Amino acid sequence: MTTILRAESAHDFLALIPTLAGYRPRRSLVWVAFHGNRTAGVIRFDLPRRAADREPVVTAGIGMLCRLDGVDAVVPIAYTDARFAGRGGAGARALLRIAIRRAEEAGFHVRDGFVVAGDAWASVRDRTAPPDGYELALIESATSHREAGGRRGPADPSDSTDLAELITDSELPLVDRPEADEVARVVHLLSDAGAGGGRARAREREALLERLGGLADPVECIELALAGEEARAPLDAVALGWLAHLAGRPAYRDAMMLQIAFGRMLGEVALDEAVVDLPEEELDDGPAAPLDDGQDASHREVAELLGDLLLGLSTHRPDVDRVRCGFALFRRVAAAAPAEHRAGALCVAAWLAWSLGRGSVAGALLDRALEATPGHPMAALLTTYLGTGALPEWAFAAVARPGGGGDGAAPLSGRRGARSRGR
Repeated sequence: MTTILRAESAHDFLALIPTLAGYRPRRSLVWVAFHGNRTAGVIRFDLPRRAADREPVVTAGIGMLCRLDGVDAVVPIAYTDARFAGRGGAGARALLRIAIRRAEEAGFHVRDGFVVAGDAWASVRDRTAPPDGYELALIESATSHREAGGRRGPADPSDSTDLAELITDSELPLVDRPEADEVARVVHLLSDAGAGGGRARAREREALLERLGGLADPVECIELALAGEEARAPLDAVALGWLAHLAGRPAYRDAMMLQIAFGRMLGEVALDEAVVDLPEEELDDGPAAPLDDGQDASHREVAELLGDLLLGLSTHRPDVDRVRCGFALFRRVAAAAPAEHRAGALCVAAWLAWSLGRGSVAGALLDRALEATPGHPMAALLTTYLGTGALPEWAFAAVARPGGGGDGAAPLSGRRGARSRGR
């Protein structure tokens, strides 16, 4: 049986999408998943630019829907900048026809499908819709939109409209020139290039570490930095430079990512495993090296656990509030760092975005990392991994509600080039 959400209620539903997704979609194919009458997640892909890419993008979306626990119904929505008038959103309608057909073949109940164009919107199943669609003002003035305070989606660029395009140098937080100069001084002083210079330079580095105080401990630094982000008390330039330096060293970078996502204890374990067991030269390039076969079983088990978490091969969810604070922190670190030392912080921010299911954001940040440092090992590795369509297992695990039962996965967002996932 086909259920059509008529215009009277459909615009209320469409007005809720930015709140459900955590961002305001644009040039996107969005799948709203349902478990019974309850929304269970939102999946987003970049709108395919070519007709040949429609099937692969839809295939990738269906594959993700099949992994969401308990999902039995969907509503696909195509957001396009094209005009509805004249052609009636022809390209988006063609995409939705494929999406609806494939979803029904996969056993999902398709409640409806919508085209939201640059000038109007309509249901593809509403035969009574005007030829030029309904006015977008209906969505903007919907009751649900007013009750949400006219919310147009979060103001933070990490959650905003057209996510993949917002993460550019100009959208990174603005940094004052004096602060950027001080960060650059700190990074260069701590970097291998600045490790020489005799006793005077050594004394400078010692004085810098003394000035950092408790922040000189990488684990403590992350905890204090996250608390500062939450309290809107940002770190000073010296601490930002210290984090930029640490993010450029794989063992510290990986430990910081895990600590932000899963808590202090895991960060301490990750840092112990990486730093204690690895020779110094192995800490300089690429992802942290694996443990040797000769090490005991407990080390191997811990290394496996950490590796699985980095790859998202776990249903244990990160702490969303910590991840959001960490994402904001490392976007600021990246913005303040000199270009040649920016890639590590961008990789941290990219992984954190990906851990929340925001593949497009992660992809855009990794593009920036590779622009800053072509061939950067971790950026290249993450780009390849994300390009396969990988999303963390925890994004598909049901979230327990306080009163029992489950709500769905976090909003998911496909990496740019999502068409490769359908091949």
